[in-house]
Amino acid sequence: MAKTNTKTKAPKITKVTHEGAKAANIDAVQELTRSVMACLLWEDSFYESGISISDRISSLIAKINTPTVLNIAKATKNDMKLRHVPLYMLIEAIAKRDGLVTSNDVVALINRPDDLTELLSLYWKKNGKDKPIAATLKKGLAKGFLNFDAYQLAKYQNKGDIKLRDVMFLCHPKPASGMEETYTKLANKTLESPDTWEVQLSGGADKRATFERLIKENKLGSLALLRNIRNMDQSGVSSSIIEKALESANYDRILPYQFISAAVHNPKYESQIEKAMLNSLGKFEKFSGKTVLLIDNSGSMYGATVSAKSELQRIDAACGLAIIGRELCEDVEIVVFGSTAGTIANRRGFALRDLIKLSQHNGGTEMGNAVNLAKTLKPDRMIVFTDEQSSDNVTSRLGCKGYTINVASYQNGVGYGGNWTNITGFSENIFRYIQEYEKFMAK
Repeated sequence: MAKTNTKTKAPKITKVTHEGAKAANIDAVQELTRSVMACLLWEDSFYESGISISDRISSLIAKINTPTVLNIAKATKNDMKLRHVPLYMLIEAIAKRDGLVTSNDVVALINRPDDLTELLSLYWKKNGKDKPIAATLKKGLAKGFLNFDAYQLAKYQNKGDIKLRDVMFLCHPKPASGMEETYTKLANKTLESPDTWEVQLSGGADKRATFERLIKENKLGSLALLRNIRNMDQSGVSSSIIEKALESANYDRILPYQFISAAVHNPKYESQIEKAMLNSLGKFEKFSGKTVLLIDNSGSMYGATVSAKSELQRIDAACGLAIIGRELCEDVEIVVFGSTAGTIANRRGFALRDLIKLSQHNGGTEMGNAVNLAKTLKPDRMIVFTDEQSSDNVTSRLGCKGYTINVASYQNGVGYGGNWTNITGFSENIFRYIQEYEKFMAK
């Protein structure tokens, strides 16, 4: 008779992508990173709902030490230029009640006045309004008020259901010298409306005169500029003024795909927007040697918009990064892949975006096939822009450095281990990371 009291081996669990390829087994920190760095909170994606993604983020935060969670949140906010998900991570970290979140951690994630109200909204959504606010959050919100001047507070004082004065009454910030009157007016609802295009136009001011004056006085932010090009053009603002504004704006907080959005809606100014996008690279270093850029043109890259308010899709995020990557390479070849893979012409700017989208390499996702093609080109590095949902397996033996730039928030993905370094995000800062990483590894 066979022995029955034996040790049973746990079944080996093989993770797969949504398309069926073998996915990498990654730890909780890596999984949290890939879930948040390209995440627009509660927005549905092609394969996963926004709710399921946010639930996964919450469960992962509960497993990871709080300092690590906070470091990822700060990178998501400051390097990847995302707004809501790092604030959500902060609230989840506070909910662990381990005493490791400080008021300075809260302040580090407050870049705009409406971050104050968003944090309170997220806290109440999780905990309800009937419970006291965590002392750490209350102190952090009070300190956060000190980051902003009268103009900034006035600009955001009435946005959303929760007002800045609501936050003020809950956390009782102590005004810095010279801000006492501003705080009093904010509390009393008498703070003067700021000089912004929204305020002026809603008050009946002339569109053309308003935009021209705000541009001249440098009071039109870069995102407002990109979003109002059509508005300005239709109101009679001269092309020369718009072009000069595009040339001189500060694009520090603009994501590459937001330039693409502006160009899609304003084809008349496409060349000027393209120039602004490329000039925003500033002092980026060039990648030495030969680089192959691989762009995922599969159906899932088109299946859902980046956000509910956007018409752009994940392919636009990938194209924006590919446009920048092409500019930073001394020697570059470009591969587009879907169910098939092939090289395309080495075009610049928005012409590269157009060629990627017009490519016949679409349909499914055979990233493994594309990587094998890229290997035949004998590069020093390959950089893949993808949602990592391959249907075929991807080798980790490349013969060169490899980077997968994940522009989605799915739980499982390929492109880990061996020669692969996995990075998630929409921001051009991913290229700075690669450059610094290669310098470090060369030491």
